[in-house]
Amino acid sequence: MSAYRIIILDNRYSSYEIEKNVLSEINSVPEVCWPSSAAEAKEVLADASAVICNLFNLDAEVISGMEKCKIISRYGVGYDNVDVDAAAERGIAVCNVPDYSMEDASEHALALLFACTRKISYRDRMIRRGRWNLHNDQPCFRMAGRTLGVIGFGHIGSTFVRKISGFGFGEILVDSPNTDPALIGIAGGRKTDLDEILRRSDYISIHCPLKPETVNMFDDAAFAKMKDGAILINTARGPIVNESALCAALAGGKLAAAGIDVYNEDPLRSDSPLRTLDNVTLTDHAAWYSEESIVELKTKAARNVVEVLSGKKPSYRVN
Repeated sequence: MSAYRIIILDNRYSSYEIEKNVLSEINSVPEVCWPSSAAEAKEVLADASAVICNLFNLDAEVISGMEKCKIISRYGVGYDNVDVDAAAERGIAVCNVPDYSMEDASEHALALLFACTRKISYRDRMIRRGRWNLHNDQPCFRMAGRTLGVIGFGHIGSTFVRKISGFGFGEILVDSPNTDPALIGIAGGRKTDLDEILRRSDYISIHCPLKPETVNMFDDAAFAKMKDGAILINTARGPIVNESALCAALAGGKLAAAGIDVYNEDPLRSDSPLRTLDNVTLTDHAAWYSEESIVELKTKAARNVVEVLSGKKPSYRVN
C-alpha cells in the first residue's frame, strides 16, 4: 500500500514508469486520473497528498477541497493554470520544472527565426506546388549587422542569447527588468526596455512568462512601434501576442514574417487567419519537446513531490 496518495492529472503520456521509479523512493505509486470537470477533480483530489498536473485548471474552488495536499507539481515551466495564491493559503507548495526545456525551446526559437529569415517554410510549400526562383516573392536579408530584441532572460531566454550571440548581430537588446545588466552583458546582450526593443529591433524573440502585465503585450500599438519588415518569434505563451493584431500586421506587411509555436487556444483553431498567411511559420506548441526533455520533465516533476513529502526544501518552489 502506498505511503501517500499521489494523483497525476491529465493523462497525457503513454507511460508513467519514470514517475513510478522516482516516487518509489517514498514508497508510493501514483494514480493517473483525468477528471472531466472541476467537481470531479475536487472529489478525486480530496484526500490526495500530492498532485502532479499538466494542463488541468486547478482553480481556487478545486484547491479549496484539497484537505491533505502538500504539493502541486506542474509538468512544465509555466503555472498559470494553478491558482498559486489559493494554494499558498492552504499551505500547499506549488512547484514547476523551469529548466527542463531550455535547450529545446531555445533551439526551437532559433529554428523559427532561421525559417523566417530564409523563408524556409514558404520555399518548401512553393516548390511542392511547382514554383522556382522565389527570391522576388519574399526577399531575404542577412542577420549579420542587424538588431535582435529578446523579451525575457530566464532559463530559455538566456540560453537563446548565448546560442545566437555568435551570429554577428550588430546588437542584441534584452528586456528583463529584474536581471542584472552585467549578466546580460556577459551573454552578449545589452539590457534595455520594451519600447527601445520595439522601435529598433529587426527581429524579436519572446521568452517571458505569462502574467497579467504581459497579456497582449504585442497588440496593435506595439506592432505600430515596430520597424517595417520586422520578424516576430513567439515560443513563450500565446496570449502575450494579440492574435488579431498579429494577423493584421502580417497581412498588411508591417511584419515581414513571424514564427509562432503558441496560441490563444491549443490546437490552433481551424478558422484561424494564421493558417492562410504565407509569411508565418507555425508549429504545434512543440518548442519544449525532445525525447531527452520528456525524461527530464517527468523526473523533476516527480522529484518535487519526493522532496516536499520527505520534508525537504523543494528545488523549484514558486510560492
